[in-house]
Amino acid sequence: MVERKGLRKIFSHLVLIFGVALVVTPIYVALVASTHDASDLLGRLPLWFGSHGSDNYSAILGTRLQEMGIASVGRQMFNSLVMAMGITVGKIIISLMAAYAIVFFRFPFRNLCFWMIFLTLMLPVEVRIVPTYEVVANLNMLDSYWGLTIPLIASATATFLFRQFFMTIPEELADAARIDGAGPVRFFFDVVLPLSRTNIAALFVILFIYGWNQYLWPLLVTTDENMYTVVMGRQRLVAVVDTEPEWNLIMATAVLAMLPPVAVVVGMQRLFVKGLVETEK
Repeated sequence: MVERKGLRKIFSHLVLIFGVALVVTPIYVALVASTHDASDLLGRLPLWFGSHGSDNYSAILGTRLQEMGIASVGRQMFNSLVMAMGITVGKIIISLMAAYAIVFFRFPFRNLCFWMIFLTLMLPVEVRIVPTYEVVANLNMLDSYWGLTIPLIASATATFLFRQFFMTIPEELADAARIDGAGPVRFFFDVVLPLSRTNIAALFVILFIYGWNQYLWPLLVTTDENMYTVVMGRQRLVAVVDTEPEWNLIMATAVLAMLPPVAVVVGMQRLFVKGLVETEK
């Protein structure tokens, strides 16, 4: 029995090591490639770091990309950050207010309103992209941060998750707040919002990564190179004409593009896990 448990433990660790290796290997390849010269990557991929890392990162953060007709990576990452934060904060605020109204206010057809919101999951931006683009163009929001964020800030998923959590808040708590003279706004900010802290953190991480990785919508609504996101800029580096892609610069851009999402996940890891697994508040 002891030997069987020992073998099971060894097998479990091997599976975990194999899974970690699958995740880490592409990151390691990108890091190694970002430290070599472009000529070193035309043949077999080097397995160890090179001596051109500082040159590559200085090039993409400086004027090298501007000479190629692309905004610097710093500008691209700023655009991605504004877009991701706008989408994340907008989704959370709208979903909080919608779920709060549906759960704590009594008005006709409130369940119908909720299910109409929920049915919008069947209409992602890819399905409604033509009319959405037309509305954005008619409102003169092309090549602007408003055009990048506003069409993507509504979220049926976040509304559903907040609604399910708000329904677990005891009705006696709301009655006690009314007896103490707390109105709907005060009850929301003093009671509901603090209780939702872990849920907000979990959704913040998920929605931030969703906004950061957007490619199709920014590709449609931006024509000014200074409004390109880092995902678009990396694709522009790959899709070059009449020359070989500079994979060292592409990999350096990919490494920098990973940093903000990784920072958000690491910084909010505890609240993120707690918000996903906690069932009782």
